[in-house]
Amino acid sequence: MTSPLLVHPQKPDAEGATHRITPQSANWTYVGFETYRLPAGAKLARRQQGREACLVLLSGHARITAGGQDFGRLGGRASPFEGSPWSVYVPAGAEWRVESDGCELAVCTSPAEGRLPARVIPPEDVGEETRGKGTNIRHVRNVLPVSAEAESLLVVEVITPGGHWSSYPPHKHDVNDPPRETALEETYYHRLQRPGGFAVQRVYTDDRSLDETLAVGDGDVVLVPRGYHPVGAPHGFDLYYLNVMAGPVRDWKFTMAPEHAWLGW
Repeated sequence: MTSPLLVHPQKPDAEGATHRITPQSANWTYVGFETYRLPAGAKLARRQQGREACLVLLSGHARITAGGQDFGRLGGRASPFEGSPWSVYVPAGAEWRVESDGCELAVCTSPAEGRLPARVIPPEDVGEETRGKGTNIRHVRNVLPVSAEAESLLVVEVITPGGHWSSYPPHKHDVNDPPRETALEETYYHRLQRPGGFAVQRVYTDDRSLDETLAVGDGDVVLVPRGYHPVGAPHGFDLYYLNVMAGPVRDWKFTMAPEHAWLGW
């Protein structure tokens, strides 16, 4: 039986959606996540009261307008593995429109009041860093980090080379006790650079009341409502994932699993 934490992509619906994850479908409070495959000429429009959005161009090009601003034709990646993305921040209550030139789009949402203006986030504004050492090395692209303006939304991309671990050592952020730890729901949207492969993600708590080990395919989403959530990429299959996080406090403070803390972050 498929785990409720593992969401497989669907065939594109009438709007091109391959994922529609809502707080209701995920049985939580904050994070929403959608993906679209939009052929050239396709159009998509939304206005969400009470929710801000980050539109991430996974690949291809699109003309995007948001909050009354026309940001022009954005994008250019052939795949999520090729450099940092173009993204657009959309405040709660503002309309956004996408006119596709052939693109893959991720729509990341969370609760907000609409206090900030719409803005484009170009690749040069995406902070890039490498974390870890040895087979724990992964490459991070901070699309909408804590240091960037948003009300509750956090968005990051990670490239994990084949044979490496990521989101490792195991860490959690499910207790709202800042500044020690902040409670953040999280989605992982996984992509594999080569077809036919898989990755592994474990989601577990200290008391093992939640303990799932998931075989992840290209395009799958893993829901992390609580607990530790390390990811492994088998040799030969580089892994991309897009993380969306949100909670009652917009900060990323985590606790490492005690038995792994000696490894360091």
